Amino acid sequence: MSSLISEKISDFFQSGKKGLIWLIDPDDFQSEDDFHEKLKRAVIAKVDFYFLGGSLLQRNSISEIIRLIKSVDEVTPVILFPGSAIQFSHEADGILFMSLISGRNPDLLIGQHVSIAPELARSKVEVLPTGYLLVDGGEKTSVHYISQTIPLPNHHPELSVATALAGKFLGLKYFYIDAGSGAPFPVSAKIIKSVKKAIESPLIVGGGLDSLDKIKTAYQAGADLVVLGNSLVKNMDLLEEVASFLDTIRFRVN
Repeated sequence: MSSLISEKISDFFQSGKKGLIWLIDPDDFQSEDDFHEKLKRAVIAKVDFYFLGGSLLQRNSISEIIRLIKSVDEVTPVILFPGSAIQFSHEADGILFMSLISGRNPDLLIGQHVSIAPELARSKVEVLPTGYLLVDGGEKTSVHYISQTIPLPNHHPELSVATALAGKFLGLKYFYIDAGSGAPFPVSAKIIKSVKKAIESPLIVGGGLDSLDKIKTAYQAGADLVVLGNSLVKNMDLLEEVASFLDTIRFRVN
């Protein structure tokens, strides 16, 4: 299996560069023409990765969307962000092999992973062992409902730190703290800062990042990569705002 994605993520972590990820939910797909235009904007904005997947996935169109992405952007890696084992495609470049370590649902801790492991072993898809922490973003989101787990409190960083450390000691290499798609409030800066200091590993942050100020706060608190999903469904212009900010701090990948 390739290690190109892991090397790129490690470069963000080691160098202090900041990365930008567009999370594409197949259920938000409207039309091919509309998607092509958005992809062109993503290329101009120098998006570093595409995440593809969702909590519900009413449309089984993962491979189709990957092909559409690659028809516009042959360079940027497409990484699966699966809600279940059925959200898999050999056409992806990588997969977040996520364990929902903040919850106690065995299916999302290890069950789905067992289902897809033999298929992954036969594929060329790069596997990224990731600890996924769901934090309370102010209201129940689809990921809360589908995962049937209680999110970590947004005002008690010590619980998030302990959870992330447990994941690190289990051998997980990457950590994704998420407030959930469309959350009113993002993950607090205190949690981001505390977790980053404790784990000393690449940190991805998403959920509730619907303004440049919130995104700047996440970066400044220690996020190596931020994920924009629902916020871009509502306002694609935010992509250019973030890209311009990243250009000004000179933390872009050439």
